[in-house]
Amino acid sequence: MPHSHAVNGGDFVADVLVEHGVPFIFTLCGGHIAPVLVAAKRHGLRVVDVRDERNAVFAADAVARLTGIPGVAALTAGPGLTNAVTAVKNAQLAQSPIVVLGGATATVLRGRGALQDIDQIALMRPHVKWAAAVRAVREIVPVLEEAFVVARSDVPGPVFVEIPIDLLYPEELVRTMYLRKSSGHSHDLREALLSFYLNAHVRGVFSGADRVKLAQAQPSFFPHPLQSHVAKAAELVGHAERPILLIGSGAVMTPHDVRDLARAVAQMGIPTYLSGMARGLLGAACEHQLRHRRREALREADLVLLAGVPCDFRLDYGRQIGSGTTLISVSRSLVDLKKNRRPTLAVYADPGIFLQQLAEKLRGAARSKEAWLHALQERDRQRDDEIDSQAAIRTAYINPLHLCQEIEKAAPANALFVADGGDCVATAAYVLRPRSPLTWLDPGVFGTLGVGAGFALGAKLACPDSEVWLLYGDGSAGYSLIEWDTFRRHGIAVIAVVGNDACWRQIAREQIEMFHDDVGTPLRHTDYHLVGQALGGEGIALGDPAAIAEALSHARALAAAGKSVVVNALIGATDFRKGAISL
Repeated sequence: MPHSHAVNGGDFVADVLVEHGVPFIFTLCGGHIAPVLVAAKRHGLRVVDVRDERNAVFAADAVARLTGIPGVAALTAGPGLTNAVTAVKNAQLAQSPIVVLGGATATVLRGRGALQDIDQIALMRPHVKWAAAVRAVREIVPVLEEAFVVARSDVPGPVFVEIPIDLLYPEELVRTMYLRKSSGHSHDLREALLSFYLNAHVRGVFSGADRVKLAQAQPSFFPHPLQSHVAKAAELVGHAERPILLIGSGAVMTPHDVRDLARAVAQMGIPTYLSGMARGLLGAACEHQLRHRRREALREADLVLLAGVPCDFRLDYGRQIGSGTTLISVSRSLVDLKKNRRPTLAVYADPGIFLQQLAEKLRGAARSKEAWLHALQERDRQRDDEIDSQAAIRTAYINPLHLCQEIEKAAPANALFVADGGDCVATAAYVLRPRSPLTWLDPGVFGTLGVGAGFALGAKLACPDSEVWLLYGDGSAGYSLIEWDTFRRHGIAVIAVVGNDACWRQIAREQIEMFHDDVGTPLRHTDYHLVGQALGGEGIALGDPAAIAEALSHARALAAAGKSVVVNALIGATDFRKGAISL
């Protein structure tokens, strides 16, 4: 791996990123990581600097989910890393493969009170699949190569690699900086010993760096289905009268396979519910995709196939599935496979591959349960009618259901939705129909507020031909509107719609009823559109239901012209999601 300039650990980092097909590196600058950023740019990677480290990780997360290539975030030492812990934990629970590069104080100064020197490995280890601290320049390449394999393999997730600052700068510069620590008076024995020690330390740190070899990127590995499990599942499905297929994020961990997966699911014809990143898998109008009253369907089903979906709080810890129901669970995670509910058939395998093989085994045999499908479709129609009726109710400003219906009408076939919020965004999930696979991004099981701008940034970079719609609650908007500055600086155009009801509505609705006190929940009808303008984007104020279509059309035109826009939509209160708080 020849370089025309002095050995620089930053170049070794960039070499590995290029070898693994990484197109972007997300960061907030810092002296501990400057050589990485400079080398990445020199190697042709796009360096995207944000205003908050969390959003660097959120952006890397979005890229990973949409492309399958681990997203990369480079964070400076100390507070640069601690600022991002929430985003790293979100990626861990969402099972997103990201590589977090952390700068660190110089190896010789560890534990001596250096600036921003904390035990970063101890901090990060509980929140990542794997954490490693590089201690010599020659270790950078092999450690990073292992990091990429670990991030993608089995259950994907974040990995953390700590690289001290003295491993990233050129050797002669490091040596010069180290020797400044001594006075240079060789007749002083103490100084002479210190100088000797520092020289020896530098030699050790850089020893072997000129012999580093870059290996070819290694493929990830994950469990594949046993044919006996596929055959058994086909037998169980074939005998079922009321089967339900529930597909979650765990089934779309290999984005390049999602089109094949969608065809396989359509071929099977089993009544199907989609959740998480799987939303949009079957498009907006697939006849056997159901969207409403899932709890009732699961209770009545005689067979439930969970593909990449654990029995956690979202399924009431498995209690939504009848006690006598045949349960097939498929997951890459041995923990998720049997969480809270022991399945009839536990399949330790990639759910997407399993469903493709199951479809081939069934070859349309599951399509014979038409009466069951029609009953579920009729329930969906009834629920849609109820939503239409509730959307027509007059509220202060704009009824949030009506706003979501207008967004659904306005969003084009290439729309990609990013959801960041509580009540407003969860309401949107009942109305919006993602157009195609991998066109819905939400935080995942951690329920993290604040993912919006970071996810939208990563999504627009990964899918530049998509029209990215960021759905904000007014509470969640407060976490990341600062990134409109990032959008302006990097030429990113997204459409954000803020559902502004001047309240943390999801919490207030239950809190006021239970405790007769709204403490901590009121906000203001803040002019978020002016914030977008002040930070270099465009803003639209919206408070009249009759003006929604025009406002959204204008927003789309602005985005098409390369400008990010904030639509500040004043909405009223409803009881649509009363009782939605989960424990």
